[in-house]
Amino acid sequence: MAKDTTSEKKSEKKAEKKKPGKIRKWFKDLKIEFKKVVWPTKATVVKNTSVVVTVIVLSAAFVGILDEGFLALFRLIYS
Repeated sequence: MAKDTTSEKKSEKKAEKKKPGKIRKWFKDLKIEFKKVVWPTKATVVKNTSVVVTVIVLSAAFVGILDEGFLALFRLIYS
């Protein structure tokens, strides 16, 4: 008989965990959290994007110059 009471308790706990409207509550909470987010302005996004693109271009140019320099050095050594 002890097994019956423990299995009944487990099934009651499972029923408690499965509350109706859980998904609806999750979306409602998600909407509330999105309202708390401070979204950047268009000017900020454009400024940050231009900084990132500039750094990428300069880094690519630097690596390209290093690559050409090392290539010229190896050609001098091995030719």
